[in-house]
Amino acid sequence: MHRRPAPAAVAVTAATLLTASACLASTPGQARDPLAEPVSTGPGTEAGAAGLTAAQARSALITEADLGAPWVPSEGAATWRDGLLKATTTAAPDCRRLLEALYTEEPLGRPSGSLAVSALDDGDDQAQLRYQVAAHRPADVDRALAWLRTLPGTCGQFLATTTRSGVEAVQVEELPLPAVGDARQGLRVTVTGESDMNGQAPVLTLEVAAVRVADEAIVLTDGALGAVPPDDSTRRALELGAQRLAEIRDRARAQA
Repeated sequence: MHRRPAPAAVAVTAATLLTASACLASTPGQARDPLAEPVSTGPGTEAGAAGLTAAQARSALITEADLGAPWVPSEGAATWRDGLLKATTTAAPDCRRLLEALYTEEPLGRPSGSLAVSALDDGDDQAQLRYQVAAHRPADVDRALAWLRTLPGTCGQFLATTTRSGVEAVQVEELPLPAVGDARQGLRVTVTGESDMNGQAPVLTLEVAAVRVADEAIVLTDGALGAVPPDDSTRRALELGAQRLAEIRDRARAQA
C-alpha cells in the first residue's frame, strides 16, 4: 500500500488536477462520462435469460448506508479523473486498452442487459468509489477476467501521455480479492504524474475489481489521490455486494 501524502500535499495536488481536468480536450473513443449521474440504469426489463430487471439491479447496489461515514453520494466525476486517466500510450496494445477501460470504467466491456451504477465520495481522502451491477454473458466476463489477469505481466510498468498534463508513469499489480462470486479478478493501478513547480508529483491509486455472479457482474473502482482509504472499502463492498446480488437473483428465479 502506498503512503498517503500529507494533507497539504493532497490539497495542492487536488487543486492542480482540478485545473488540469478543466482544460483537457476529449480523447477519441473516451468521450463518454460514466459519472455524469451518480446512479443510473441501462436497458433490460425481463428477468431470467435477459438478466435482472433494472429495478433488481438497482436493489443490488452498494450505497453509503452500507459503507458508512465518510462515504456520501457522489456529486460528480472526481477532479483526478480527467487529469490522470484521460491518457494514451505507445506501449503494448493491452496497455492502451487498459487505459481506455480505466477511463470508461468498463473493464468487462459494455453490458448485454441491465446496468445500475452508484458512486460514492470520501472527501476526507479525495477518494471516489464507483460500483456497478450489470448483466453480461458469462463467457464474455470470463474472457475479460482472463485478460485482466495478464496485465501485471504485460503492462506492469509503462509510460502514458495525458492530453495536456504531460507524461505519467503507470504501475499495474494484482489486487487480492475475497473469494466471492463465481469468478473474479482485481488490479491495483498506480499513476504518477509529472512534478509541479513545487516538486510535488500527483499520485493516483486505483483498486479495480470485477466479479462474476452467474449472469451478472460487479465492477468496482476505488480510487484516491495518494493511497486508497485504509478502511477495506473494496473488500467490504465486494463481500456484501456479491451476497446481495446472489440473493436478489435467487428471489428473481423463484418469482419467474
